Amino acid sequence: MSTAPASVQITVQPSGRTFSAQASETILEAAIRSGVGLPYGCKDGACGSCKCQKLNGEVVHGDYQAKALSAEEAAAGWVLTCRAQAQSDVVLQSRQVTDESAFPIKRMPVRVSARTQLSPDVIQLQLQLPANDPFRYHAGQYIEFILRDGARRAYSMANAPHTQAQAPSVELHIRHMPGGRFTDHVFSALKEKDILRIEGPFGSFYLREDSDKPIILLASGTGFAPIKALIEQLQFKGSTRPVSLYWGGRRPADLYMDAWVQAQAAAMPQLRYVPVLSNALPEDGWTGRTGFVHQAVLEDFADLAGHQVYACGAPIVVESARQSYTQERNLPTEEFYADAFTSEADKHPQS
Repeated sequence: MSTAPASVQITVQPSGRTFSAQASETILEAAIRSGVGLPYGCKDGACGSCKCQKLNGEVVHGDYQAKALSAEEAAAGWVLTCRAQAQSDVVLQSRQVTDESAFPIKRMPVRVSARTQLSPDVIQLQLQLPANDPFRYHAGQYIEFILRDGARRAYSMANAPHTQAQAPSVELHIRHMPGGRFTDHVFSALKEKDILRIEGPFGSFYLREDSDKPIILLASGTGFAPIKALIEQLQFKGSTRPVSLYWGGRRPADLYMDAWVQAQAAAMPQLRYVPVLSNALPEDGWTGRTGFVHQAVLEDFADLAGHQVYACGAPIVVESARQSYTQERNLPTEEFYADAFTSEADKHPQS
């Protein structure tokens, strides 16, 4: 039985970037370690954001979900870099490879400086960062909490990087998942001044500022968190690009920062805001758009060929948007940027 070499070379086309990978690590882990910014999201084989085509070489996959990589895609040579370990030198084709070495991944203690209830099931956490060690990130990226047993929980940062100038801190929006070990603790026991450990930044979901294309921001639930950071970034940079924000929830309370968005829309003439509810009840008195949030975009845009889309939220929303926008509205696949929020239940549906 043959064994994989201790170290192999990964080449990414069309950029030509190369990096080495050890037999014990996934291709994505090796890329992050080497400062090569391959696209990725959950890092757990659940969302499919890291999917790219293998042009040459051999890999073996750890466990992953069929919705992230179908049997047909695997047979056609597509791989999930977050679950694939190289067995030989490998050549990949990836639509976005960025050098993010300027933003090193750091592990650090943080202090809870504020804890604000935004809705019955969403809390805003403000985490104070170490003042003597600047934390750099792209608007839209996420951090991971490292729990006592080594388990991790990922949350997107809801404030743009320039806000660090006021005070080194990050803002998170955390939804309560009843029975979830981490969110149960956040909602019942976490107090101001408590110390937590985080690592980051992670993720390839961030604003591409080298384009002047109109932007569609699509969020479901707390998928709004990184979208908020993107809005702050656009405003800070003085961008004049047309922006349409579609934020979806079941009931009005799910749009937990609606007043904040309304205020930004008033201050940014180029920002159009479309809230959408899927399960509004008569007592809600809702007079706005109803249905699925990704569908509202289809109703409003006959052609997305000249747009960029940034989508964040539940995997079903993100994947439905990806398929319908690229297949029915001519959106170039490379202009769909996504961050699917995967819970522990999403990652391990059989457990």
